Amino acid sequence: MRFGIAVAVGLASALLCGQAMAAERTVPPSEAALRYSFSPIVKRVSPAVVNVYASRVIQQRASPFMDDPFFRRFFGGEMDNAPRKRVQQSLGSGVIVDASGVVVTNYHVIANADEVKVALSDKRELEADVVLKDERMDLAVLRLKGGDGQYPVVSYADSDALEVGDLVLAIGDPFGVGQTVTSGIVSALARTQIGASDYQFFVQTDAAINPGNSGGALVDMDGKLVGINTAIYSRSGGSIGIGFAIPSNMVRVVVQSALKDGKLQLPWLGAGLQQVTPEIADGLGIGRPRGALVTDVVASSPAERAGLRSGDLVISVDGIEVDDPNGLNYRLATKGVDGRVNLDYIRAGKTFSTSTATRPLPAPPSSISRRP
Repeated sequence: MRFGIAVAVGLASALLCGQAMAAERTVPPSEAALRYSFSPIVKRVSPAVVNVYASRVIQQRASPFMDDPFFRRFFGGEMDNAPRKRVQQSLGSGVIVDASGVVVTNYHVIANADEVKVALSDKRELEADVVLKDERMDLAVLRLKGGDGQYPVVSYADSDALEVGDLVLAIGDPFGVGQTVTSGIVSALARTQIGASDYQFFVQTDAAINPGNSGGALVDMDGKLVGINTAIYSRSGGSIGIGFAIPSNMVRVVVQSALKDGKLQLPWLGAGLQQVTPEIADGLGIGRPRGALVTDVVASSPAERAGLRSGDLVISVDGIEVDDPNGLNYRLATKGVDGRVNLDYIRAGKTFSTSTATRPLPAPPSSISRRP
């Protein structure tokens, strides 16, 4: 009798499990569900995504062969060898982040440009002044000239709130074909070995990003800016689903600096930092590589005032864990200057907390003395 009851219970459980699996495979419950679309987000964001045209004039010799005496004799010195001017152009994307006409793009889009023009989504073309450009960040801030001063904008999201798997859209102008939208997910966070900027800390996405997308917007499902598209990993030059964006929290700091005084000042810790290898992690007894190991401390620096010493392992900034020196530098950079940050560090197997002021670099590095 008990055996029969057990069999019945087992069959009932199997039946319920099968029904649950069938429920997971149901067709969309309504016509509205079949029409789910990203178009409301795109309609809201795309007017604030622009094309950036940068041009510069370069001098070019008409005939380099005229430097050779043989060719000069052969042509009788009649060949025109006067320098000629040629206009070199580059194309990228940008995002309007302030209604007064402030546009953020990549540094490499406008580097060495003599003239910068911006094409809006409504087909207007306006000249732009470069307010700030920083090669270390690979970011540049432009201000539109003329126009009505009431431009559509994309507001910032908190890029620290992103999680792997979140849906994102990349909007830009790849290959100059016109504004294009691609979708994907956040593939990884805190990528630091990319080499696209000195402050290496990127959002990785599989949304298709191609040449010309540089400086374009990476937005979340609220239509807010989570990053500025800046680089792709590709052997062919086309997208293979590995793209990188500068997080919006870093973009916000750069734009605020541009609007304040046009100068970008970043916090300076005043400590030499080293990557933690598995061998170092074993020696420190921390189980796995993490944090940034202090190798030396600059005299009278924020690091010294915070009590840091050589051999300390900094593991978090304001409660956010850091994996390596690049992650630590990024966290400090997003705090801006003239504030304070809290640091957690490990010394002799024990965890301590301290705080320090965020101050800009006071002098050229060559004039700074370091303490071991």
